[in-house]
Amino acid sequence: MPELGRYDLGKFEEEKRRIRVRSLKKKTMVASTRLSSSSIKRRRVSNCRFSHISIDEVRDEVEEKGVKAFRQVLVEKELLTNCHDDYHTLLRFLKARKFDLSKAVQMWAEMLNWRKAYGADSIIQDFVYEEYEEVQKWYPHGYHGVDKEGRPIYIERLGKVELSKLMSVTTVDRFLRYHVQGFEKAFAEKFPACSVSARRHIDSCTTILDVQGMNWMSFGKVAHDLVMRMQKIDGDNYPETLHQLYIVNAGSGFKLLWNTAKGLLDPRTTAKINVLGNRYQNKLLEAIDASQLPDFLGGTCSCPNEGGCLRSDKGPWNDLELMKVVNNGDRTKSCSFYNDVDFEVKSIVSETASSKFSDELVSNSGFPRSMSLCHKDLINKSESNGIKVEPVVCGSQINILPSNDTTRRTAKKVQDQPQIADDLHHQKEHFLLPYVEKVKQLEALVIELSSKPSRIPEEKDVILAESLNRIRSMEFDLQKTKKALFDTASKQIQLEESLEMLREGTVTATNSCWVIRPRSTLRGSR
Repeated sequence: MPELGRYDLGKFEEEKRRIRVRSLKKKTMVASTRLSSSSIKRRRVSNCRFSHISIDEVRDEVEEKGVKAFRQVLVEKELLTNCHDDYHTLLRFLKARKFDLSKAVQMWAEMLNWRKAYGADSIIQDFVYEEYEEVQKWYPHGYHGVDKEGRPIYIERLGKVELSKLMSVTTVDRFLRYHVQGFEKAFAEKFPACSVSARRHIDSCTTILDVQGMNWMSFGKVAHDLVMRMQKIDGDNYPETLHQLYIVNAGSGFKLLWNTAKGLLDPRTTAKINVLGNRYQNKLLEAIDASQLPDFLGGTCSCPNEGGCLRSDKGPWNDLELMKVVNNGDRTKSCSFYNDVDFEVKSIVSETASSKFSDELVSNSGFPRSMSLCHKDLINKSESNGIKVEPVVCGSQINILPSNDTTRRTAKKVQDQPQIADDLHHQKEHFLLPYVEKVKQLEALVIELSSKPSRIPEEKDVILAESLNRIRSMEFDLQKTKKALFDTASKQIQLEESLEMLREGTVTATNSCWVIRPRSTLRGSR
């Protein structure tokens, strides 16, 4: 197990006491201070998974607004589950779609459908990769250490991959399930452990691909299909998890191909990829400490275990004491967007009445959520933690308010208002009006659809079939073109390597002490 000092665990108990004292002070201030209706605005403080550990985090205001709007849409469409209700998860999907809200919502819905169909939520427990040891022989890979900012480092030695032997011990489908399981373990163990260790949120990794000795001609259709399927899974369901990619020991042919291909890629993607030759050590050491880098990549680490560094799985996630902190954070986490003390109130009383205490009861998260009758378990949990919860019935909704002196005084003033009944009546009508309009629109659409023919006209059906045939033909031609381009690129790399070998042979012959005579001279001497 790594030393506790390395990951700064000695201060955890002191940190817990300090955070507890700060929380008690905050409760006292909230109970004793009456906030005015609009004079004070709270800045939302992140309620991360590790609320008992202080994690430094600076958020962009524009990104926060985007995440808030994204989350609101997901809640309205009932696409937000508790396990994915996390600020950074939502932000990753927004970034993947360049903050286009409609595209991000579509991507999120497809991700949820894929996870349900693939069984990703339980794949850590359900899937056992029995051929792991054999796979490691023909496909060396693994996590090893962290970079200077605390991100986990993932390494693959592609030059040592033997694809035919790899496929003889596993299948493409099982390998893909193993790949998905690796991502799920990273989000469940590695990223949380690194976040606690580095005292900052981490949900991406640094990847190193060693391509020394890689034979590009040996990668046929199976390898191409496997890589494409892995990239699709990663891009669609685990976006924005790559911090930096270093491709080391790349030959001149690979560099030439990369210089041609990167012009076709997104600049945000190319900025993360570094293609390096055999003098890569200084570049790696700028981002990674030598003690965290294996010796075969220019570092000083040589793990004594069987299989070396790639089998060691070195990192803070192997520290038992630190993982206790991580697991404790999982148990105490109630919701990513809520503070443990304050519950957000979304009341449907009149604006005049609600404005007098909305600033007092607003959650630090800034993301309001109404609590219905089905949330009795949350109410019971709050009461068991020492927080008295009082239900305030408004219309058909129950809103949960933390009980303290301030809220009692505010509630009494609200009850004393003589116009409260009229306000509730008008507010109820105002609340139901959009739904009535929506029902009318739906009825009009149903009438319009019922007036249309139930089948497509025959001439349009023929046109549609012809269009589909043309699309299939174009797809077939496109596949042939892609294969031809791939073959051409492979031959170009091979020719470049052959030319390089010829140049090296010419230099060796020039430096030889033997004098090479022309053939004509040799014949004349005979």
